[in-house]
Amino acid sequence: MFVDSHCHLNFPDLSSQLDDILAAMAQARVGRALCISTTLEEFPAVHRLALMHGNLWATVGVHPDEEGVQEARLQDLLHLGSLPRVIGIGETGLDYYRLNGRSVADMQWQRERFRVHIRAARQLGKPLVIHTRNAAADTLQVLKEEGEDGASGSAGGVFHCFSEDWSVAQVALDAGFYISFSGILTFKNAQAVRDVAAKVPLDRVLIETDSPYLAPMPYRGKTNTPAYVPLVAQRLAELHGLPLEAIAQHTSDNFDTLFARVIAPENAGK
Repeated sequence: MFVDSHCHLNFPDLSSQLDDILAAMAQARVGRALCISTTLEEFPAVHRLALMHGNLWATVGVHPDEEGVQEARLQDLLHLGSLPRVIGIGETGLDYYRLNGRSVADMQWQRERFRVHIRAARQLGKPLVIHTRNAAADTLQVLKEEGEDGASGSAGGVFHCFSEDWSVAQVALDAGFYISFSGILTFKNAQAVRDVAAKVPLDRVLIETDSPYLAPMPYRGKTNTPAYVPLVAQRLAELHGLPLEAIAQHTSDNFDTLFARVIAPENAGK
């Protein structure tokens, strides 16, 4: 069975057809999915999915690129992150892709938001879901400054939808993080990402869809769903010279290991 470690089933493209999506997941042998929060305003909908469906889980957080939304205070994240079936903090991180005339120095608000999420994750003992775009150096620096170095007491977590180079992956791995690959792995112009994926140790890799975005080939440009995550696994299997079932097992085991502190033992592996 496969696990989609990052999706947005509450987004309108998917929530309106949830029954069909869950059926397609079952047909594709995608047994579980982690539903990711990007704002506090949408968190109730994300959490409701996890409460209603035994194979779905939730995170809580505010995406770094979200502006004009409710800011996440430490006490907010500690409270919401303690609710049943909330197993991670994020997605959080840094995103300098849309500066809109601002400088990197002007993005201090993002860095402060990121620090709040890290502190909440450490206090809760729950993994971080890291988003980084055009900001890898600062993302790694903030993590280091906040004590996320893989030592005892670190929250750890996953760098989702990874598209950075091997040097960034190495630092993330050394700090105890997992690396998750999306449908980008199948894109024709993504050889650099495939080169990284071929090097990431099999005990530290996850797969995801980031649906409804980034549908893998041959569905690129269409609405993505968790049922397509086996296509990401297939490309990863080819890169490592392994059968698809081996990648399914590795990535499912890794998901359970990463979230073992917060997933009830009876639900692991389902």
